Amino acid sequence: MRKNILCVLGALLFVNSLCAQHRADQQHLTDPNSFSFIVFGDPQGYTKYDINQPLFELCTAWIADNVENLNIQGVLFTGDLVEQNENIVRNRKMLNQTSKQMWEWSSHCLKRLDNRVTYMIAGGNHEYGYVRGDEEFTHYPEYYTFERNSKSAEHLVATYPSRMGCQSLENAAWEFNEKYWGKLLVINFEWAPRDEVLEWAKNLCNSKTYKDHLVIVLTHTYLKELTNTLTDKESYKIKSQNFGKQTWDKFVRKCPNVRLVICGHTGHPDYKHPGSAQDFKNNTAYLESINDAGKKVFQFMWNIQCLGGGWEGNGGDGWIRILEFLPDGKTIKASTYSVLFGISHMTKQFAHRTDPCCQFDMIIEK
Repeated sequence: MRKNILCVLGALLFVNSLCAQHRADQQHLTDPNSFSFIVFGDPQGYTKYDINQPLFELCTAWIADNVENLNIQGVLFTGDLVEQNENIVRNRKMLNQTSKQMWEWSSHCLKRLDNRVTYMIAGGNHEYGYVRGDEEFTHYPEYYTFERNSKSAEHLVATYPSRMGCQSLENAAWEFNEKYWGKLLVINFEWAPRDEVLEWAKNLCNSKTYKDHLVIVLTHTYLKELTNTLTDKESYKIKSQNFGKQTWDKFVRKCPNVRLVICGHTGHPDYKHPGSAQDFKNNTAYLESINDAGKKVFQFMWNIQCLGGGWEGNGGDGWIRILEFLPDGKTIKASTYSVLFGISHMTKQFAHRTDPCCQFDMIIEK
């Protein structure tokens, strides 16, 4: 009798273990043959306050934990990983960390991704100068180095010297080879890229080596929220500056293989309705344009810094964007997910946004 009871209990425990949910809201690809890129938009609000900083690490830890599950090939940072590049005065109305503390925390969080997955970082205006990107100097190459992540060696194929005249990852090209999509090239830029950087990228895309690659461009300033128009004539003093309009005219439209552009930078909170559809619309943008070769170019902006309660909120509520590349070789499914809300059974029902600006498909026809 006792043996039978133990067998029944054992069977129940086994069944219960099969049904147990080890993660509160683990995400999955819609097709097991897909792969994905994660887009991380402007996390400066996480790094500028010590109380917000754990949310940044939560996000990178979640990404690292899902590399295999989501077949993540890369993480795309739209820039502004810090609030100020060079500052030791803590203005408590907008931050309580010095620049060094912010750089160090950002670097610490990215250690979660080192040797697990390739990450690419567009230079944001807050990574340059003293306050907001008016000067050319940056600590970017001191913290985001090629050597720290072994995955970089697998994909980095080209770089262009920075504004400071040194080799860094500020202007870099990364190659990926996928079974159903063929070869992809991701290019990330420095803040407000110079003419020579755009020329380098154009020549790279049109070269014999990469002319047949699908190219994804990662830059900081490119699209404006609400109007879904290209940025232009922003009030910065940095030399040889190019914004969205110039990047399109001088580079994107002239390269038949550039089919997707991703940016951050713009956006503003909806204080009256935080977390609403309008709040998300205020911090996203989307545009489809036809290049000189008659091909459709998809362009979107994704910025999280105001989505956790405004400029001085928690920095972004753990929101990330997942880009799933389907095995049909042409469909990219964009979805929006909160790592913060998803870790708890109490809040996981809030972890997904299905607004048109947060969930959409992009069909890249050859």
